[in-house]
Amino acid sequence: MKRSFFTICFVFIAGSLLAQNQTGKASFYADKFEGHPTASGEKYKHSKLTAAHKTLPFGTKVRVTNTTNNQSVEVVINDRGPYAEGRIIDLSKSAAEKLGFVNSGLAEVKLEVIDAGDGKSGMEVKAIDRVTVEEKEFYDFEIERLQPKGFGVQIGTYQELVNLMRLSDNLKNSYKKKVVIQVKILNGIKYYSIILGQFSTHDKADKFLAEIKPKYPDAFIADFSKLK
Repeated sequence: MKRSFFTICFVFIAGSLLAQNQTGKASFYADKFEGHPTASGEKYKHSKLTAAHKTLPFGTKVRVTNTTNNQSVEVVINDRGPYAEGRIIDLSKSAAEKLGFVNSGLAEVKLEVIDAGDGKSGMEVKAIDRVTVEEKEFYDFEIERLQPKGFGVQIGTYQELVNLMRLSDNLKNSYKKKVVIQVKILNGIKYYSIILGQFSTHDKADKFLAEIKPKYPDAFIADFSKLK
């Protein structure tokens, strides 16, 4: 088997955009994430009305309503997550303030997609898709298609290849683990999930997850048998 810079696992998941309405729990970003890059490449700023969602395309505009007090806010999806059970969206702190749940930490909410974020509907979408590339930035890699077995740790899901390659390079050098890229197609849009390591047991993957959680708090264990 060839040693590669990273390995791309082509797993195509056909599907449609989530239903226009969704209910569940909302959380919000901790202050420590201020200035950190999101999955879209845009830096998180608590003052902006943005949010993380597991599958909605970057640039999607969503109306979030706190079902307890009926307060609403419109946010733009620019990140992936949350991955805690039962949570459907992770809001910027300013969005959480508008919904009135900063003190409680969580809120029962309803999501309504009001703009599908096709990249043609406004400046907010264009800003999210803009990625700065350093001059003379090159990557050398080999590609190998495979059917991974066992378990890995999913770091995040990305849309821009530049961010994907940068993080893959960093992870490979930092942890000395195989990096697998799962390619997903949702609503005709491609997304790339970075999965680190191929562990024979769930326990081994769980130990590695505990090691990287401080740096990648949204990481979770991926069962390769269920990603097909």
